[in-house]
Amino acid sequence: MAAEQPIELFHAHVYFDAPEMAAAEALCRAATNRFDLKMGRLHADPIGPHPRGSCQLTVPADKFAETIAWLMMNRGDHTIFVHAITGDDWLDHTQAVMWLGASEALNLDVFRKKGGA
Repeated sequence: MAAEQPIELFHAHVYFDAPEMAAAEALCRAATNRFDLKMGRLHADPIGPHPRGSCQLTVPADKFAETIAWLMMNRGDHTIFVHAITGDDWLDHTQAVMWLGASEALNLDVFRKKGGA
């Protein structure tokens, strides 16, 4: 189902395991400084639907192309989960997504699919 409203924001979640936390933080700070993004906290453990430690970058639509291209080329071994912010968490984490690196299984039990499931 196509979005009726333009997407204004995206989240890019940089995944890491404990030994990679400092490198993930450096990557997130570099992206934040380069593109003037909002950086969330580093979560050492899985949180919400995310299967590993992560750090969230909020990417405005007008910076999406250049930010994602930069992350693609500078992510190293980090997997990055990117999704739209539409107001529908289920859609945002299942359909309006892209992966930089190998995809990983999300814990979708934290969301209730609109319409019941």
